[in-house]
Amino acid sequence: MKLLWSIMLVVIVGLQFRLWAGEGSFAEVSKLRKSVSGLEQANQMLEERNNRLDAQVLDLKNGFAAIEERARADLGMIARNETFFMVIDSP
Repeated sequence: MKLLWSIMLVVIVGLQFRLWAGEGSFAEVSKLRKSVSGLEQANQMLEERNNRLDAQVLDLKNGFAAIEERARADLGMIARNETFFMVIDSP
């Protein structure tokens, strides 16, 4: 009878060790959940950025006004019949 109790005790201790410290333990699961949460937030931010870029690409493909606005801002485009004025601050 003592042998049976000893075997049962060893099995219970072994299972408890795996539950608290082994692979798939509570600590590991908690750490993985935190990691997943952080990655989900990063993915959400990247998805929002991608949606903004998609909208911008569609606007550039379909709208001449968006292309003209981009050329004015980035390249300094001046359209016909427009006058360019440069204001210089005096020192």
